[in-house]
Amino acid sequence: MIRLTWQQFRPQAIVAAIALAVAALVVAVTRPGLATAYTSSGLPACHANCATIASSFLTGLNRLDLGLYFGSIALMYLAPALMGLFWGAPLIAREFETGTYRIAWTQSVTRTRWTLVKLGLVSLAAIATAALLSLMVTWWASPIDHAASLTGGPVQAAAVATGREGLNTSWFVPSWIAPPVFAARGVAPLGYAAFAFALGVTAGVLLRRTLPAMAVTLVVFVVIQVLVPNLVRPHLLPPAHVTTPLNDQSSTFNFDAGSGQTRIQPTGNLAPPGAWVLSDIIITPSGAQFTAQPQACMLTPASGPTGVRDCRNALAAMHLRRSVTYQPASRFWPLQWIETGTYLVLAAGLGWVCVWQVRRRPAG
Repeated sequence: MIRLTWQQFRPQAIVAAIALAVAALVVAVTRPGLATAYTSSGLPACHANCATIASSFLTGLNRLDLGLYFGSIALMYLAPALMGLFWGAPLIAREFETGTYRIAWTQSVTRTRWTLVKLGLVSLAAIATAALLSLMVTWWASPIDHAASLTGGPVQAAAVATGREGLNTSWFVPSWIAPPVFAARGVAPLGYAAFAFALGVTAGVLLRRTLPAMAVTLVVFVVIQVLVPNLVRPHLLPPAHVTTPLNDQSSTFNFDAGSGQTRIQPTGNLAPPGAWVLSDIIITPSGAQFTAQPQACMLTPASGPTGVRDCRNALAAMHLRRSVTYQPASRFWPLQWIETGTYLVLAAGLGWVCVWQVRRRPAG
């Protein structure tokens, strides 16, 4: 049974091996240059006030390194989805479509063993592939991830002074604990691969058609990958909080001529460097979010400096505070293991559903 399953899976295994070989070649060729730039920046020897050096290193990255960095993140999102689509969905659905399951079930192999061997062998291949890919990507990107964890926030300056590429990296270099980098690092891709594969097999068993199973797998997996980082992951561990009085050091006051209001714009980073900021809001002394502005802040273009001063005084009298909720960078690995374990448990549950459905299916 194991040999038959391997023969059926061999084309996909060969494709995965070729993809891993190509990824390993790209990593081997490009990583030394990235490591040299990282060492030359002085970051490995930096122990205090390293944010400026880290920002300089990130803004000095060339186009190739940035392209590989973005591409590796996309690849780590894409790989589990492809395993679910092309490894999981057809695994048993194809047997139902072609009727070959009838031959297998008339042999000495039980339905349970038939299902478990298929699930076990290919799921291990999926997990191993995701593990090797994640290991290469995490190691390759480690200099960039380390620098991003030291900047205290997104990089704002464009890399024009270096004369290399002149790219603004302000949106693309978050800490590795924050989306979208978190799902492309560490052990999390193993859980995603196992879950996507099990989801595909389950959809195939329930729908008994390959193409509909692939469509359902893709939709469900994408929805879960969107919902989990926004609704679940922030609360896997209790987030940390920091508050500070609203003043000129923690915020700026900008007059919006369109609405006639003064908008409060938080400045600086209250959370520690590398933290994943979940919310950054203005609150009242009672803890409620500040929404309504005092009448003194309903300005017009004619209000001038006096109107702005009166607005500041009115806001100061309200004793507002700036409140930041975040997950510190030190929780990266605890969150990785919790989320990975959750996905593995879900994958195991879906595997049980597959076994149960196959056992109760009529042989005809």
